[in-house]
Amino acid sequence: MVNHLMSISTLPELRSTHDVERVLEFEFVRATENAALKAVHWLGRGEKELADAEACAAIAGVFDLLDVCGHVVIGEGIKDKAPGIFVGEKLGTWKEGSPRFEIALDPVDGTSNLSKGLPNSISVMAAAQVPEGVKSVMRHLPSFYSHKIAYGPALREHFKKTGALPLLSMPVGEVLEITAKVLGKRLRDLVVVTMDRPRHADIIASIRASGAALRMISDGDVTAAVAPSLPESGVDLYIGIGGTPEGILAAAAIKCLGGDMQLAMWMNEADTRDRSAILKSEANLFCHYHVDDLIEGDSALFCATGISDSPLVPGVKLIGHHRAETHSILMRARSGTVRRIHATHDLNRKLIPLRESFLINPTP
Repeated sequence: MVNHLMSISTLPELRSTHDVERVLEFEFVRATENAALKAVHWLGRGEKELADAEACAAIAGVFDLLDVCGHVVIGEGIKDKAPGIFVGEKLGTWKEGSPRFEIALDPVDGTSNLSKGLPNSISVMAAAQVPEGVKSVMRHLPSFYSHKIAYGPALREHFKKTGALPLLSMPVGEVLEITAKVLGKRLRDLVVVTMDRPRHADIIASIRASGAALRMISDGDVTAAVAPSLPESGVDLYIGIGGTPEGILAAAAIKCLGGDMQLAMWMNEADTRDRSAILKSEANLFCHYHVDDLIEGDSALFCATGISDSPLVPGVKLIGHHRAETHSILMRARSGTVRRIHATHDLNRKLIPLRESFLINPTP
């Protein structure tokens, strides 16, 4: 008789360097779950820094128990000096022989929305395994903001066959015409998302002039940039100038989903904080990066847990005094697997490890 049960001797093979992310992926989503559970208590309280601090403490607390060498290359809190897990910080135990990961994270993407009790706040993290002998796999760009156009697998496949066009350098109306043609849609049936910002006045005017449907969001452009690669989202294109760290986070998810994004650094003339760093790499200022330029190799993990409801995942639902429901999405580029995880938590029994150094005040 053939024994189809997996023997214990096969376990080391599953934990090989190549497949270690399969073993660890649920620990990453556990971190965003815990962050969402801590942050949701600040929903609508007008205290975004306190919510951010608790989410950071929860993510760091999970990694303090995890045998990985995690290096934060895209950190949270850079633009607004909020509490955060910053670039260069280490996550994990860093025990000898532990797998190396580069990590991009935003413990609360949409902090303003969270503080106002509005939709579209998530806890989000991306990671890529660093192969032996490779220095880095996630690109760090020195600008705080980037110009981005994100699109789904159909456009990516089209551009693979015909050659990618420099969409960021083209008039928005022309980009919409190309998108409609490739997707087989009328212009008026296209759905385009951008952020409601004064800097987007020309983009908004162009979209409206084309007749395409416009959806504006107030915050949280990770979700918006990922949406065109999700078939059920109903979004065809994301265009806008938003945070560069959020662009790298979105790139990980888009890589998992088979879509693409074009991204270029953008420097606000009124903001000189990032000017010197950008000018040192002026040649890169005019580069148009794609997803595979931003996250090199075949490894990418992306996970997000809803805090308040968003198009990507529903928010935390508190049930009575002691129970909570969370909704998360977990993606893996190597397998192309996308998991949606609906979890129920007994808060009387659930232990959320926290790194106390992040906490400002106790949770209300």
